[in-house]
Amino acid sequence: MNWDDRLGISKVCSMQKLYALRFDPLFRQYIWGGRRLDSILGKNIGEGDDYAESWEVVDHGDDQSVVASGPLKGSRLKDLNEQYGLQLFGRHHPLDHFPLLFKYLDAHRAPSVQVHPNDQQAAELEPPDLGKTEAWIILSADPGSVVYAGLKHGIDRVSLEREVHRGTTEFCLHKFQPQMGDCIFLPAGVVHALGAGLVIAEIQQASDTTLRIFDWNRTDARGKSRPLHIQKALDVINYDYGPVSPQTPKLTNCAHVERLVACGKFILDRWNFATPQTVGGDDRFHIITVLDGEVEVLDNVTGDRLRRADTALLPAAIDATTLHPHQPSTLLDIYLP
Repeated sequence: MNWDDRLGISKVCSMQKLYALRFDPLFRQYIWGGRRLDSILGKNIGEGDDYAESWEVVDHGDDQSVVASGPLKGSRLKDLNEQYGLQLFGRHHPLDHFPLLFKYLDAHRAPSVQVHPNDQQAAELEPPDLGKTEAWIILSADPGSVVYAGLKHGIDRVSLEREVHRGTTEFCLHKFQPQMGDCIFLPAGVVHALGAGLVIAEIQQASDTTLRIFDWNRTDARGKSRPLHIQKALDVINYDYGPVSPQTPKLTNCAHVERLVACGKFILDRWNFATPQTVGGDDRFHIITVLDGEVEVLDNVTGDRLRRADTALLPAAIDATTLHPHQPSTLLDIYLP
């Protein structure tokens, strides 16, 4: 055994063992945000009425989740990948960066109509990025609030481009009034928008490739509109996909778990449980977030208690972790296929 090998073994042996990780949220303020990240989800936001997003788990360039507690407090998610990649990813190691981004959104006003490219299309953008396939869970909906998801039947590029330039893009969009708990799956290439009055949870690929095609003809206080990416958006839209409806949850082998989405980018399960259950121990990471109730994470290190909209990342290397609900609770469990 040479010296480099011995150094490598020494480094591995001295590494901190990972545990259930909590992160400080990253807040994003946009024209369409509001105050409901605080009033509904209990997030400690600052002053202002435009808080739109709370990024709970992210590793994308300078946007980095930072560990909030425990021996690794202050570490960025990027650093954890570099130092503890095998512990973090297990069977999926190695990965260049954490592949998913999880966030909460307050659409107090309607965000733009947009579309995201797939991986191949996004790689050709400047700068290159991953594509973005995503899924939404409706947490709160004002009366009359709508989701725009997919194009109406018969809408092709020519007809969509005509309405975009007329400022009437919404005439081309399929829309419906969502119910609390609905899950909407949006593969890359599907046009979509949240209507005003919705609060959601969102899981997506770790990407920032948003192409705005329409922004409701609005302007800011100086009379300026936000930049649009009409031609790029028209180029990546999947015109064959058609209207999108809420997912039909599927039964699993566990009575307390229903499957909302299973795709090549992530698996999204919803738990409804009132007795202790275990998660993980399957050599892959899990993102868990509480939608309702209160859950204690018994991992023998931090013993965190998760309340509504609290999120934790369970690394692949830790043992199966017991989740103890202190009342009937609902959570999302998100992981790679």
